[in-house]
Amino acid sequence: MSTKTAYVKQIKGISFAGRTDSKHWVTMDGPESFGGSDSGIRPKELILLALAGCTGSDIVTILQKKKVQLDNFEMNLNANVADEHPQVYTKINIEFVFTGKNIQAKDVERAIELSQTKYCSVTHMLNKAVEITHSYKIIPTE
Repeated sequence: MSTKTAYVKQIKGISFAGRTDSKHWVTMDGPESFGGSDSGIRPKELILLALAGCTGSDIVTILQKKKVQLDNFEMNLNANVADEHPQVYTKINIEFVFTGKNIQAKDVERAIELSQTKYCSVTHMLNKAVEITHSYKIIPTE
């Protein structure tokens, strides 16, 4: 088993900077009305980006192995948030949008399935706490 580390330092109020083993920094903050300076992404929003980045990487890799040529690939995430504290995500939907020539639905569906059920560690962690659904669309190009 390997170990990962993270370092987070308060900048001011609820403004923080964090770095992980990859040595890249990210700034996290809250709104001014909550003691922040509104200078960075909200920590909970990073969860959505982590989910998209993880599953997106899997899907692109799988489609490349299948020789599927993508002109563009985007993901749109929508998350329902509980009204009461803790205001956790209760449902997350990922819409995958594939643009390219001769993209086959069966290839896209298989890539999404493999990411969601086998490869994406973020999906597997979040599935224990939140319902994750997905949809996709293919936009053909000439």
